[in-house]
Amino acid sequence: MKIARIETFLFDPGVAKNLLFCRVEMEDGVYGWGEAYVTPGKETVIQACLEAMAKHVIGRSCFSIRHTAQVMFEDFAIRRASLDLQSAWSAIEIALWDALAKRACMPLHNLLGGASRERVKVYANGWSDGTASIEANVERALAIKAEGYLALKWDPFPGPWRSFIHREDEDHVVNYVRAMRAALGPAFGLLIEVHRRLAPMHAIRIGRRLEEFDIGWYEEPCLGDNISLVAEVRQALNTPIVTGEAMYSKESFAQALTARAADILNPDICNCGGISAMLDIAAMAAPHAVAIAPHNYNSTLVGLAATIAFSAVIPNFYIAECFVNLKPACDAIAVSPVIIKDGFAELSTAHGHGIDLDVDAMRKRPYRDMGGKGIRHYWEEFPRKNYTIAATRTGY
Repeated sequence: MKIARIETFLFDPGVAKNLLFCRVEMEDGVYGWGEAYVTPGKETVIQACLEAMAKHVIGRSCFSIRHTAQVMFEDFAIRRASLDLQSAWSAIEIALWDALAKRACMPLHNLLGGASRERVKVYANGWSDGTASIEANVERALAIKAEGYLALKWDPFPGPWRSFIHREDEDHVVNYVRAMRAALGPAFGLLIEVHRRLAPMHAIRIGRRLEEFDIGWYEEPCLGDNISLVAEVRQALNTPIVTGEAMYSKESFAQALTARAADILNPDICNCGGISAMLDIAAMAAPHAVAIAPHNYNSTLVGLAATIAFSAVIPNFYIAECFVNLKPACDAIAVSPVIIKDGFAELSTAHGHGIDLDVDAMRKRPYRDMGGKGIRHYWEEFPRKNYTIAATRTGY
C-alpha cells in the first residue's frame, strides 16, 4: 500500500499560535492524521518544509516508516538535523501510524505493543496569564484543580528571558511558588518550567530555595546545547531535573543520558521524529532509570492522541502534558475528541489515534498572521513585574 496524497492544514485556535496538521492518504483511501510542532511566527516555515518533504514521500510504502525516516534524514536533509525538518517528518510519521492502525482495525496503542496502563496521567499547561498578578493566577490554578487535574506546570520567572538575573527576580519566583503551594495544598503537583534560560549559578540557588515547597520537578534549568550545565544543576539539587523539550535527535538524548543530566526526559512526539523515535528514546532511557514525561505544546487532538498512545505503551512513563488553553478550539473541530477525566486521559478503543478532524470546520478558522503578536503572546504567558522591559525579547 503506497502513500498517494499528503495535505496540510493550518488552524487558528485563537490563542498562542496556529496549529499545523497533515492528512496522509493511501492508495486505497485509508488516511491518517499527523501534526507538526510549530512555534509562533514560524508555522508557515514548518508547513513549507512539510510540503517539500511530501513530494519525496508520496509513492513510498506506508509500511516502511523507519526506512523512509532514514531516507529523509540522509537524502532530503543531507544528514543535518533541525527543528524544522524533524517537526515536518514527525507529522508525516504520526499520520502513517494512524493509517496503519486503522488498516489493522485496532487502537494505535495495541499496534505499538499493547498498553502498560489503563489510562494516562496528564498535567495542565497553558492555563496562566503572564499579564496577571500572582493572586489572579493562583485563582486560575484553583480552577484547574477544580477541573480534576492533579498537577500543573508553569514558568514563574519574570521576563524577559535572560541567563543572568537579579535577586529580586529570584524572590519573585520563590514568592510565586510559595503562594501556589499554600493555595493548592501539599499533595498537588507543582511542575516548575525554566525554559533553558538560567546560568547554573542562578539555577542552583533558586532550585535550593524551592526545595522547601516540594515541587514535582525543575524543568530545563539551563540550555541543553551544553548538557554539562544541566548535569551540574542536577548534581547540586534533590529535586528531579527534566530536560529534552529542545532536543530533536536521538543523539542529543543519548548525550543527556551519558552525562546523567536528568531524572526525566520530555521529548515532544511532534518534533523529535514521531512515534518511532519516541519509542527509541524511551528504550534508551529505561536502562538509565530515567522516566519519560512527554512534552506536548501541540493540539489536544492529534498531538495529544499520539502522545497518549505512546505513553500507554512504554514502561517508564511518568506524566504527559496537556495545553488546556487549546482544548476548546480543538474540541470544536473534533469528530471525536480526547477524553480527559480527573487528571487522566482515557485510552481510546477506536481504530488508529481514536480521533478525527472535521475538515470543513477547520477550514473556517484558517491561518492567522499574527504580525509578531504570536511571539509576544507566547512571551506574555510568563509572569513579569512592572519594570522597564528591554525592547528585544529573546527565547522560547
